[in-house]
Amino acid sequence: MVGSVDSSMNGGGVGGCLIKELVHHDGEREKIVLGRDMHTVSFEITEPDLDDDVTGEREAYMASVLSKYKKSLTEKTKFHLGYPYNLDFDYDALCQLQHFSINNLGDPFIESNYGVHSRQFEVGVLDWFARLWELDKNQYWGYITNCGTEGNLHGILVGREVFPDGILYASQESHYSVFKAARMYRMDCVKVNTLSSGEIDCHDFKSKLLCNKDKPAIVNVNIGTTVKGAVDDLDLVINKLQEAGFSHDRFYIHCDGALFGLMLPFVKRAPKVSFKKAIGSVSVSGHKFVGCPMPCGVLITRLEHVKVLSRNVEYLASRDATIMGSRNGHAPLFLWYTLNRKGYRGFRKEVQKCLRNAHYFKDRLVHAGIGAMLNELSSTVVFERPHDEEFVRKWQLACQGNIAHVVVMPNVTIHKLDDFLDELVQKRDAWFGEGKSQPPCIASDVGIHNCLCALHR
Repeated sequence: MVGSVDSSMNGGGVGGCLIKELVHHDGEREKIVLGRDMHTVSFEITEPDLDDDVTGEREAYMASVLSKYKKSLTEKTKFHLGYPYNLDFDYDALCQLQHFSINNLGDPFIESNYGVHSRQFEVGVLDWFARLWELDKNQYWGYITNCGTEGNLHGILVGREVFPDGILYASQESHYSVFKAARMYRMDCVKVNTLSSGEIDCHDFKSKLLCNKDKPAIVNVNIGTTVKGAVDDLDLVINKLQEAGFSHDRFYIHCDGALFGLMLPFVKRAPKVSFKKAIGSVSVSGHKFVGCPMPCGVLITRLEHVKVLSRNVEYLASRDATIMGSRNGHAPLFLWYTLNRKGYRGFRKEVQKCLRNAHYFKDRLVHAGIGAMLNELSSTVVFERPHDEEFVRKWQLACQGNIAHVVVMPNVTIHKLDDFLDELVQKRDAWFGEGKSQPPCIASDVGIHNCLCALHR
C-alpha cells in the first residue's frame, strides 16, 4: 500500500487557504491546497444575558445571523459546479414533518419500541432499489445510510465478515472511504492501477490476484469514479476473477455507485449493475443525483450475507446490522417523495439531459483550446485545473493535481455552463497571455489525445 506518512505545513497560503505538503513512502513530495481555517469565521456561542427575555436582543442577533447565512447559501448555490449534488428540488410538502424527531434505529425490517419512525417509507424505498438492481424481496437486505461512505463501509464490512482472511482490491481512483474501510477493519488492501480514463486496469487486477491466490478476494467496483466519473467494467472484473481461479464462493464484490449507480440504469446501451451477476452489495448516495437536502444513501446486499454480522438487541426490540445506531428518519421521507414524483421516466429524462449538457460543455472547452475529457457513460467533465485558487473556490471546483472537474447535474443549465466557460476563457487570457506562463499538461491524467498543452496540441 502507498500513502502519506508525514505532513508539514508550508508557511504560504492561497486566498486564505492552506497549502499542505505530503511526504509519501517513496519520498515523493506533493502539495495540496486545503480550504480556509473555519475557526477564523465561526459563529461564537455565548451565554444569554439576564435581561435577554426582556430586550429580545439575542433573538434579533440570531435572526440576523441566519438571514445573512441564507443569503450566503443562495449566492453559493449560483456558483456550484464541482461536486455531484443535485440542487434542483422542492420539498415544501415535507415541512410539516420537520417538527418530529424521527429515528429509524435498528433494523429497517423489524419495528423498534420507539414509535416515531419512518420504516414504512424506508422499506418502500429499499424495495424500489432492490427491483432496480434485480434482487427479489425475500433475498435482499438493506438500509438507508447517513451518506455514501457509510454504504461503502457496510458493503466492505459484509465482505470482510463473509471472508475474514480476504484481501481488499480497489483501483487507485476509488473513493477515499474504500481505503478508510481497509484501515478501520485492519484489512490487507491491494491498490490496482487504472487506465487514463480512470477505469480499473483489469490486466493489472488479474496479475495482482494471481499473487494472492491462496486468499479470497473482496473487490470494490466503481460505478463512476470520484474524479473522472469512470465506470469499471463489472463483467470484465468477474471474468478476470474466474480466469485467476477464483470461484464464486471465493470472492465478494461491492459496487460503489455513489453518483452514477442511479444514473447508469437509465443510460442507453450501458452495462447493467444487477444482482443476477456475482455481486454482494451496491451502495448509492441519496443527496447526489436524487437530490435529498441532507446527506444520505442506500445500501442493498444479499440477505444471506448480512446474517453473519447481525445481532438481536433487546433494548431496541430490534436487530443490529447497521453501521450506525440511530439513523435519520427524515431521509427516507425525502427519498420516498422524490422516487414517487419522478419514477423511472423522470430519472431517465434527467439523465439524458445531464449527459447532453456534459457533451456540450466538453465540446466548448475543447473548442476554446482547453484540454478536456468526458467518459462515455459519465456526466463528469475533466479539464485543466484553473490557475487561480480564488476562481476555483468561487465555482467550488473539485481539483486533483493538474486537473479539475465539473459534474453536470440536473440543476446545471447550459446558461450556467456558458457563464463559467466565458469567465474561464477571460481568466486564461490574463493567466497565460503574452507568454506569462503555460497551461498545465494533463496528458498523464487523461491521456495524450485529451491534452491540449503546447506539447500535445
